[in-house]
Amino acid sequence: MKKDEKSAGQLLMDKLAYKKKNYFELATEAERKEIFDYGERYKAFIDASKTEREACAYSVAAAKKKGFTEYKLGDKLKAGDKRYYINRNKSIVLFRIGKNNLETDGFRIIASHIDAPRVDIKQNPLYEEGGMCFLKTHYYGGIKKYQWTAIPLALHGTVVLSDGTKKDICVGESEQDPVFYINDLLPHLGGDQMSKSAGKVIEGEQLNIVAGGLPYADDSVNNRIKLTVLSILNEKYGMCEEDFLSAEFSAVPAFKARDIGFDRALIGAYGHDDRVCAYPALTAILDNDSPHTVISMLVDKEEIGSEGTTGIQCKVYEDLMEEISLALGANYRKVRAVSKCLSSDVTAAFDPNFSEVYEKANAAMLSCGTCMNKFTGARGKSGSSDADAEFVGEVRRMFTESGVVWQTAELGKVDQGGGGTVAKFVAKLNIDTVDLGVPVISMHSPYEVISKADLYSNYKAFLAFIK
Repeated sequence: MKKDEKSAGQLLMDKLAYKKKNYFELATEAERKEIFDYGERYKAFIDASKTEREACAYSVAAAKKKGFTEYKLGDKLKAGDKRYYINRNKSIVLFRIGKNNLETDGFRIIASHIDAPRVDIKQNPLYEEGGMCFLKTHYYGGIKKYQWTAIPLALHGTVVLSDGTKKDICVGESEQDPVFYINDLLPHLGGDQMSKSAGKVIEGEQLNIVAGGLPYADDSVNNRIKLTVLSILNEKYGMCEEDFLSAEFSAVPAFKARDIGFDRALIGAYGHDDRVCAYPALTAILDNDSPHTVISMLVDKEEIGSEGTTGIQCKVYEDLMEEISLALGANYRKVRAVSKCLSSDVTAAFDPNFSEVYEKANAAMLSCGTCMNKFTGARGKSGSSDADAEFVGEVRRMFTESGVVWQTAELGKVDQGGGGTVAKFVAKLNIDTVDLGVPVISMHSPYEVISKADLYSNYKAFLAFIK
C-alpha cells in the first residue's frame, strides 16, 4: 500500500462513520467571504436590537424595504403577497403567500425569539443613599447575577406619560452618552462575600443601578441627588416619578458587537440568544421567494416561559395562522396537520474550559454548522417536544440536498441540567417541529460568543427549509 493510500478499513470507516465537519474548512474562498460579509450585517442588526421592541422595529423597517406591507386580521390575501403583522411592538410575524395548495402543503414556519436576559427597572425604582441615586431592578430571564456588576450598562425603554404620550428612551449607546453601573464589593472587603455560593455572591435586590451623584442646587429639600435625576428626566422626556409606573425600562450591556480572535472568526455581543437565530429567520424570508406559504415568527417572552400577550403561547399567533388559512379558502385543521416548523433557538456550544458538563459526542461544536436538537428539556427530556424520526429525516434530506453544513446535539449531560424553547408550544398545534439553532459560548452572559460559520449555516438551513 502506498504512503498516501487509504486502507480498505479506513475507506469503509470514512463511508460508514459519522464525523462533524468544520464549515470553515469546507467552505470555498467565495463562500468564506459570504460568511464574513453576512456576519458584518448581523453585527449591525444586533447592535440596533438590544430589546425586543428595537428588534421588532428593525424588522419592520427591513420588511418595508423589501416590499412587505402591514397585515390586519381579516385582510384579503393571494399568492405572492408579502405581509407582516406587529404584535404590540414587541413581536412580529412575517409571511409570504406561496402558490402551493395550503391544505396539502401547509405552512413552513420558522419560530425564533427576540427577547434576551437583562435587568429590568422596577415600577417604583428611584432612591437615594450614600451619596448616590439608584434605580431598583428585577432581573429578566436566567442570569448569573454576579456577571452584571461592574460593567457599563445602557438604559433602553418606553414610557407612557400621564397624558398618554409615548416616548422611547435610549441612553448609553452613543459615545457621548453617560452609562449606568451596578456596584460590586472590592476584594479587600470581600471575604464573607467570596465564601458564598455563586448564586448568592450577588443577591437580586443588590442589582441596583447607579443613576446619579450630583445634589440639586437647593439645600432646603431632602434627597437632592434624586431630585437632580428627576429634574433631568423631566427636562429631557417630560417625565415625573409617577411615570415609572407606566414605563418599561431595561438595563442592557453597553458593549458593541465585535469580532473575537486574531482571525475574526467569532463574534462577541450581547443578546445572541436568540437574535442570532432571529436575524437569519428575518433575512431568509425577506430575501427569498418560495412555492410554500412561509411564516417567520419573531416572538417575545421566551426567556420567562413564553407567557403573556407577546409570548408564543398567546392565541394571537394561532389566530393569525387561522386567518391566513381562511383568507385562502383552506381548512385550518388540515393546514396545521401538514405544516412544518423549525423552532430556531440557540444551543450550548462545547466549551473545553468546562468540559465536565458536556457529553462530547453529543455536544454542539463551534463552527461545525447550525445545530439540530431533536429534543431539549431537562434530565428525562421533561418539557421537550422530542421530534419524531420521520420529520428529522425529512429535514436531514433537505439539508443534504442543499449542501447545508449542520450537526446535532443535546444541551449538556443528561443529569446536568437542560433548557427549553418554543418548540413544544408549536408542536401542541399538531405541527411537526424540531429545534435548530446556533451554538453559543457563555450563553445568558452579558457578552456571548458565536461563530460566523454557524450563523451563516443557520441562514442556509432556513433557505433549504423554505424552498
